[in-house]
Amino acid sequence: MSIIDNRKAFHEYFIEDRFEAGLVLQGWEVKSIRAGRAQLKESHIIVRNGELWLLGMHVSPLPTASTHIHPDATRTRKLLLKKDEISKLIGKVEQRGYTIVPINLHYKGGRIKLDIALARGKKLHDKRDSARERDWLREKDRIMKHDTRRR
Repeated sequence: MSIIDNRKAFHEYFIEDRFEAGLVLQGWEVKSIRAGRAQLKESHIIVRNGELWLLGMHVSPLPTASTHIHPDATRTRKLLLKKDEISKLIGKVEQRGYTIVPINLHYKGGRIKLDIALARGKKLHDKRDSARERDWLREKDRIMKHDTRRR
C-alpha cells in the first residue's frame, strides 16, 4: 500500500532500474508517516562512505507524538539495502548521467519501505516528447470512448 509517490521523479528522469530499501527511522517519524505527514518532492539520495543516505525527505512531527524530543523534520536518513545492491548502485552512479531518486514510500509487512530507482536525467526536449506522448494517449482514449458510444 503506497503512502507517498514522487511523481516529479517520473517527469524529471528516465527510470531504468528499481530497488526496495528499508529506512532507519525514529519512533515519532513512523507515527508521522503513518498519519500521512511526509513529503518526497525535494528529496534525493547520496552515497557517503559506501552507504546510501536519503536527504530532504520532510516528515512533519505530530504534536502529540513528539513532546519530549526536538524533532528535525528534514534530517538525513540511512537507507538499508543488501551489499551487492549498494555496490551495483554505486557503480552505476559513478558513471556519467546516472543518479538515484526516491520513487515512493509504502508499507510492506508492517514496515515502511522506500522504492528507489537508478535514473538518467531528461533533457528539455525529452520532457516535451513525454508530454506530447501523454497528450496523444489521452486524446486516443477520448476518441475510442466516443466511438464506442456511437455503436
